[in-house]
Amino acid sequence: MRKLNPLLKRGLKAIENGDLLKILQSEIRHEISHPRFQGVETGSLGDFKLDWDSPESQDIVLKRQFDSGEKVVVSALLQPEPIELEDDLVFPREAHAKVCIKKPGLSSILQFHCRVYESGSGSSHFDIESAYFIRSFVSAPSSTYGDHFFSQVDPKLHSALEQYLISKGVSEGLTNFLLCHLNKKEQDQYVNWLRRLESTMSHSPKPLQSKRSILKLLPC
Repeated sequence: MRKLNPLLKRGLKAIENGDLLKILQSEIRHEISHPRFQGVETGSLGDFKLDWDSPESQDIVLKRQFDSGEKVVVSALLQPEPIELEDDLVFPREAHAKVCIKKPGLSSILQFHCRVYESGSGSSHFDIESAYFIRSFVSAPSSTYGDHFFSQVDPKLHSALEQYLISKGVSEGLTNFLLCHLNKKEQDQYVNWLRRLESTMSHSPKPLQSKRSILKLLPC
């Protein structure tokens, strides 16, 4: 979680002199008074519906079904490592998305793994990093097309595959939504964690108990 390790180090050192609660309250005030993503392009779900978005989870799941019965499922979460922000970029993390497409009457699934990233102020894009043809029958092996394949594939084919996903609803509006929603989600989870820790510290006057309380509240 963003900022967790630096804050934890400061907190453990501050326990001995009773400053941890003040540090937590200061951090909470800062996060609330300086919303990082206020006024940014929030994007659009388009014809997708948000199917899964638990406050405790890191991922979200979107679903769409065409009139033909074809189904498209997008699952996404933030990349673990933050990027080095440029002047015109807002979001500290890129996203990883899986796009699964299932035709009606078929048991097989097409699955694309995509990198979703901010390409400029208010704009974003996705790159296909790997693709899978998944058969439902255990006896039939699936086909995999990974990074090496896509690094050598004809640019026209690569562009055609991207256009194929765009035709299924993976538009810039959707990639904007994924980046904005997931980065805001992490921000909210961070503030909620700070508040739980503040509440715990307020009811744990002893330094040793406070230290144990912090460790128990650490996310896995």
